[in-house]
Amino acid sequence: MIRFLEPWWLLTLLPVLAMAGLYVWRQFRKRQYAMRFTNVDLLRTLAPKGLGWRRHVSAGAFLLMLGALAAATARPSVDTEEPLERATVMLAIDVSLSMQAEDVAPSRIEAAQEAAKAFVAELPPSYNLGLVSFAKAANVLVPPTKDRAAVISAIDGLTLAEATATGEAVFTSLDAIRMVPADGADGAPPARIVLLSDGYRTSGRSIEDAATASAQANVPVSTIAFGTDTGVVDIRGSVQRVPVDRLSLQELAENTDGYFYEAASVSELKQVYEDMGSSIGHRTEPREVTRWYAAAGLLLGLAGAAMSLLWTSRLP
Repeated sequence: MIRFLEPWWLLTLLPVLAMAGLYVWRQFRKRQYAMRFTNVDLLRTLAPKGLGWRRHVSAGAFLLMLGALAAATARPSVDTEEPLERATVMLAIDVSLSMQAEDVAPSRIEAAQEAAKAFVAELPPSYNLGLVSFAKAANVLVPPTKDRAAVISAIDGLTLAEATATGEAVFTSLDAIRMVPADGADGAPPARIVLLSDGYRTSGRSIEDAATASAQANVPVSTIAFGTDTGVVDIRGSVQRVPVDRLSLQELAENTDGYFYEAASVSELKQVYEDMGSSIGHRTEPREVTRWYAAAGLLLGLAGAAMSLLWTSRLP
C-alpha cells in the first residue's frame, strides 16, 4: 500500500490535472472547428494525413511524467514489516552497604560489576537488556534496550545505599519486562532475570511473593551469590558481619526454574540465556520509494520526447 510521508505536496498534482484538462479541451475544440469546414475533399488535399492516436501518446507520456514527479515531492512510501527480536534479560544488582565487603577481591560490588559487564559482553546483541539496582527500594536504571553502552555506563555508575529489597528487585524487573512492546507478536516476550546479591532481605515485599509472581509470569530468576560467610563491613564505625544468604537466593532460583551460582564465570552466566529462545515480532516501517517515482518520471519524459521526435521531429 502506497502512503505519502508529506501528503500536502500532492497539491502539486493540481497544475498537472489542469494541464491535462486543458489538453482534452483543446482536442474537442479542434474537432468542432474541423466539422465547420464542410468541403471535406479540399481539406484532405490541403492537410496531410494526421498522426491519429499517436499524437496523444507523447502528450500522455509528458503528462504522466509531470504526475510522477509531482507525486515524488510528497515522498511516497510502502509499509514493510521489519523483524524485531523481543527476548529480554533484566539484570538486577544489589547495591546495599554489605556489598562493600572485601571478602571477594577487590570487593563484592566490584566483583558483581565485573561479572555483570562480562555477561553484557556475552549476551547476544539482538536481545533486549535492562538494568535494575536495589537497596531499600528498586529502581530501573536502564529499561530494556539493545544499547549495550547505556547498560555498561549504568553498571559503572552504581552507588551503595542502606537496606536490601530483593523482592522489590524482582517485581520491578517484571514491570520493566511488561513494557517491552508486542510489535505484532503474540504473548509476552521470552525473558529472564539475573539477580546479583549477597545479603538477607531487609526491606520491601518478600522473596517468596516475588518468586510466585515470577513463576506466574513464566520468567525464571537466576541468582548469583557474592561473598562468603566471613564477610564484614564497617558501617558508621561499627564492624558488622554480612554473611551471604545462599538459601533464599537458591530457593528464588529453584522456585522460578532459574539457576543459582555462588561463583559466576562467563561460561556459567551463558547458561542463563542459552535456553531463552526468541520471539520475533514485526514492526511496520515505512520504506520511502521516492527514487522510483522520480525514475518513472524520467523514463516517461524520455519516452515522450523520443516518440515526439520520431513522429513530429520536435519535442512535446
